[in-house]
Amino acid sequence: MQIITIGIDLAKTVFQVHGVCADGSVAFNKPLRRAQMLPFFAMLEPCLIGMEACGSSHHWARELTRLGHEVKLMPPSYVKPYVKRGKSDAIDAAAVCEAVTRPTMRFVAIKSEEQQAMLCQHRVRQALVSQRTQLANMIRGLLSEFGIVMPTGVQHLREFAASMQVGELLDIPEMAEDVIASLCDQFLALDGRIDVLEKAIFATAKTDARIDLLRSIPGIGPITASAMVATIGSGQQFRSGRDFAAWIGLTPINKSSGGKETLGRITRMGDQYLRHLLVIGMTSRVRRA
Repeated sequence: MQIITIGIDLAKTVFQVHGVCADGSVAFNKPLRRAQMLPFFAMLEPCLIGMEACGSSHHWARELTRLGHEVKLMPPSYVKPYVKRGKSDAIDAAAVCEAVTRPTMRFVAIKSEEQQAMLCQHRVRQALVSQRTQLANMIRGLLSEFGIVMPTGVQHLREFAASMQVGELLDIPEMAEDVIASLCDQFLALDGRIDVLEKAIFATAKTDARIDLLRSIPGIGPITASAMVATIGSGQQFRSGRDFAAWIGLTPINKSSGGKETLGRITRMGDQYLRHLLVIGMTSRVRRA
């Protein structure tokens, strides 16, 4: 009998696949090694394949789509209610297979390789900015131990680090000065790498019509627009702007019951990096108004 639905529990090396026939019977629930995945699915007739949206899921979704299958990705939190008692790869694969057939299930749009390449730039930039902030706080903290208080802002610390590089001396013990000078060198190196990444993001923004269109919205610059395109693509998976706001976590928690509507704080679900960029952009826009 033809297999119509398959659930895959993704992994690094050993994948668990659960197949169901048209009459609801289980055709198989077995492990496959990484090298066996594509040959196995190439032999099957086109069917519906469900996976959790996680690391490598977009890659496998693209590969299986090329083989003619219909692939749908789901948030792991939406699959969890379908997990039966116990915890094993076989049980997880069966839960994925069950969840993907639900008519009310919500799915994650499959990202293209170009989108993921753009996200690489943003993720690395995010990590480097975090490291730069950590270094800046350390430098400020060490200087404060000797009564030197730095003004707030990256630019002030950038100027201080540059002055340390050219040999400007501080009225502090030489041992501490050597350590701070080393941190300043590291700070400037990180700052330079961030600048290179931002220039690459700006260059991509100039060639993408979608990013150019998003930049016409007040408060959205090239970095935020690029992050939005890389994260959500065309945005056709959202029926309205409110759906996007709910997905990004900018709508209040609904705790209504018994006919009484109760709304709490914003949910803060979804992509934290993208929400962070949007909030900063809108905040700066309000302050300039």
